Amino acid sequence: MRIALFTETFLPKVDGIVTRLKHTVTHLQKGGDQVLIVTPEAGLQEYQGAEVYGVPSFPFPLYPELKAALPRPAIGQKLLEFQPDIIHVANPAIVGVGGIYYSKKLGIPLLASYHTHLPQYLQHYGWGMFEDTLWTLLRLAHNQAEINLCTSTAMVRELTEHGIERVDLWQRGVDTETFDPSLANSEMRSLLSQNHPEAPLLLYVGRLGAEKEIDRIKPVLESIPHARLALVGDGPHRQFLEEHFAGTATNFVGYLSGKTLAAAYASADAFIFPSRTETLGLVLLEAMAAGCPVVAARSGGIPDIVQDGVNGYLFDPRDDQGAIAATQKLLGDPAQRETLRQNARKEAEKWGWAAATQTLKNYYGQIINKSSVF
Repeated sequence: MRIALFTETFLPKVDGIVTRLKHTVTHLQKGGDQVLIVTPEAGLQEYQGAEVYGVPSFPFPLYPELKAALPRPAIGQKLLEFQPDIIHVANPAIVGVGGIYYSKKLGIPLLASYHTHLPQYLQHYGWGMFEDTLWTLLRLAHNQAEINLCTSTAMVRELTEHGIERVDLWQRGVDTETFDPSLANSEMRSLLSQNHPEAPLLLYVGRLGAEKEIDRIKPVLESIPHARLALVGDGPHRQFLEEHFAGTATNFVGYLSGKTLAAAYASADAFIFPSRTETLGLVLLEAMAAGCPVVAARSGGIPDIVQDGVNGYLFDPRDDQGAIAATQKLLGDPAQRETLRQNARKEAEKWGWAAATQTLKNYYGQIINKSSVF
């Protein structure tokens, strides 16, 4: 089948949405499907055999790392040339609205997917008073689609409660070949810990944004004697975080990718994730695949992945002592930590990208077949 994928973010940006879409496009193309990626222009013209159609863009004012692209008539012409069987809009906001418009104008079936919990993000950027307005806009956009996919059961419930219709689950996925416990090594541990490999090593991987609540890791770090913290990633909140963690044993590593990132996960003692805005938390699955025990907030899509005391620890995000107690418990019992490592890997092995992409293809087929009846 031929799929036109509209996304507000794609390579070279690095985040969980891009990771999921990369693997999805790869598996679709390998399976003989053809994908057209419509996204804000960033210099990329092709990915895994799929054409990347870049729409002229500008930095998004609230989040300069993101690019915004306004829909334009040339998109409609490109769709007429490509002749898609279905349009898939991921996180429709700006360019994705163009995907919705042209699906209606050209009579092309539409699927939408929800990856970023934008209403909760507003609270962290001082725009909380617009949350109800944003939900209204999300309803208007998503209810145009035949199916709306979420990446966790918590998000399925929340979107349904806010009036978004025809919501279903797009199963999680993780690259268990790249992320593997065997990649743990002393060189990476020394790099992350700034040459203190013997110290307890805490790790965070992800965007350095206010919505990730990374500042809440500081009391955890300070509660564990001689502990070191490595923050892998970058983002608009970095300067604030550098000031916030000044004087602590914190290493701002920057972006890592591929086997280097996998080695970072595998070489750490605990992956700390305080965010309460996650629709899924792909980095948690990557950490688990690499055998890194997880300490995470019991919020959003995270409980879909982490079973407390089985393959990681969850804490109540409203309890300031919760993350501290959970991390101390993890580091204080080496035998239990090893059990958690093994169980985390076993959980991750259930969720390959091929199966996740096949689930998506089944939804595509369902929509296309339904549309062909009418």
